[in-house]
Amino acid sequence: MARSQPNDFTDRVRAFNHPYILLIGLFLATVVTLYIMQRPRKVYLIDYACFRAPSKYRVPFATFVEHARQVSQFSERSIRFMTRLLERSGLGEETSFPPKAAYIEGYKYCTLEEARKEVELVVFSTIDDLFAKTSIDPTTIDIVIVNCSGFSPTPSMPDMIVNRYKMRSDIRSIHLSGMGCSAGLISVELAKNLLQAMPQGARALVVSTEILTPNYYLGNERAMLLPYCLFRMGGAAMLLSTSPAKARFRLKCIVRTLTAADDRSYNCINQEEDNKGNTGVNLTMDIIDVSANTLKTNITTIAPLILPASEKLLFALSFVSVKLLKMGKKLYMPNLLTAFEHICVHAGGRAVIDGIQGSLRLSDEHVEPSRMTLHRFGNTSSSSLWYELGYIEAKRCMCKGDRVWMIGFGSGFKCNSAVWECIVPAHNEDGPWAGCIHRYPVRIL
Repeated sequence: MARSQPNDFTDRVRAFNHPYILLIGLFLATVVTLYIMQRPRKVYLIDYACFRAPSKYRVPFATFVEHARQVSQFSERSIRFMTRLLERSGLGEETSFPPKAAYIEGYKYCTLEEARKEVELVVFSTIDDLFAKTSIDPTTIDIVIVNCSGFSPTPSMPDMIVNRYKMRSDIRSIHLSGMGCSAGLISVELAKNLLQAMPQGARALVVSTEILTPNYYLGNERAMLLPYCLFRMGGAAMLLSTSPAKARFRLKCIVRTLTAADDRSYNCINQEEDNKGNTGVNLTMDIIDVSANTLKTNITTIAPLILPASEKLLFALSFVSVKLLKMGKKLYMPNLLTAFEHICVHAGGRAVIDGIQGSLRLSDEHVEPSRMTLHRFGNTSSSSLWYELGYIEAKRCMCKGDRVWMIGFGSGFKCNSAVWECIVPAHNEDGPWAGCIHRYPVRIL
């Protein structure tokens, strides 16, 4: 009987119909194929480039104030306010204005034509640098996304890019406007989602900038003079792909938070007309509290995605002890700094950086890239995060495997954050910090 068992098993296998075996194999192959197809692809940052204005566009404080004095619409009280604001702003003497906006009575030259020239100066030169760094043929780009809040011409800025670089006719182009200083990470997420629907290895060009030429404020409302004093010319271009070839960073996660349902949050940054009919952006005093509260909401979402298992375990044990067993008085707050080596906080202003540093209990070293970016380039809107990343790399602080937390804030009110993992650190100091990185960090009074 013992010898007959193998024969019995063989007979049963032979008796099983071959079509059933084929169907089972096809079913398993289909399941595996569907799983692979439906699984989100990883998205990589091939490289990035930031605009560095020629020195002839530099606007020192003395020049800014003297030119403001020549504008008859500004009162002496407003001049004194802007002077004090600049002295305490955290900006340095090397920030830049668009060519005609830096003229005396520059508002007279802030035309549509001049705004387009600013696009050509900032956007095209930055994309040229990116293509030179990556050796990418523009015709291989599948997606073009531009975010610029205050300038939305016809044809659009993505159309201008496609025309300049003679890209393919089947390219997907999108312009995001009115999304504020956090729009850069919104564009990254949009590119990430679009790349999921394209063939493996597709490429997306993302451009973040703010065109200042058409946004000249001529009133005397202090809350509307703030952006006029803080914003400066800048831009960044990023190349994303689902192919890891030549990639420098991997996108780990991205989380967006919008608190526009709350009136206080919704109204803290608002484009409007003052009582004289002058259009500008009104920044209320609520912005510091609103940004801190919105960041807390964002953190509750992103923390479970990026915290190490040890921090999650400590929090779980603390929760059980305090909430269920009533054995403790205070919940353990996970240490977010265990999830990152570097942090890039939007360089929107000195007060914003101070507020975030206090809320997250960050050291001066953690916010150094933000403060130095604000000092060297001013508030460049959504592109500021990439200047900060460039600062970290120019300082040779980035290593393979390091994680970077980017935090952007914008009107609405929005807080968007992304986490990148370094694959290949920069090999040189080419970029916006070339020629000046040796002077940083500087002491800001």
